[in-house]
Amino acid sequence: MAEDGIEDYALAKRKAARQVGIPDTRELPTNEEVDEALRAYRQIYHQEEHRARIRALRTTALRAMRELAQFNPYLTGSVLSGNAGKYADINLQLFTDSPKAVELYLIDQDIPYRTAQSRLYRGADPLTAPVYVVTDGGTEIELTVLSPRELRGSLRTSVDGKSIERAKTAAVEQLLAET
Repeated sequence: MAEDGIEDYALAKRKAARQVGIPDTRELPTNEEVDEALRAYRQIYHQEEHRARIRALRTTALRAMRELAQFNPYLTGSVLSGNAGKYADINLQLFTDSPKAVELYLIDQDIPYRTAQSRLYRGADPLTAPVYVVTDGGTEIELTVLSPRELRGSLRTSVDGKSIERAKTAAVEQLLAET
């Protein structure tokens, strides 16, 4: 993940298991253990480069959050946690009553985008959310559009996964001020 830029934990674990000849993937580290190992690796080998990358990604995220303020944006993912790799994208969650309003905004602002979907979980209940992917200076920004009611509960990327952490604009400003 640190050297190849793989962001998908399951894919990275399967690839690592194949490379060392381990057929049973149940004994592989948890995502949290992988995150800790990545932090340690970057601290040892790429401390300044990584710090500059995180600052640049957070600056881009903050700019996008300010531009999309009407949709109540929150930063999530590896840019928020500070564990973004070389090829990381920025993940924003937008909260609005009308998902179509985000698309209309992008069209009105002449911002090119492509669409996708994201599967999240609210407890054990699956939730499919529209995603708009835009590019800013070569960095992809994934805009996951959710209902305002999703702010009240925690969302997960899997049924048994941990809650997705998220930060409002003011918190991202504070993170940038600290670095």
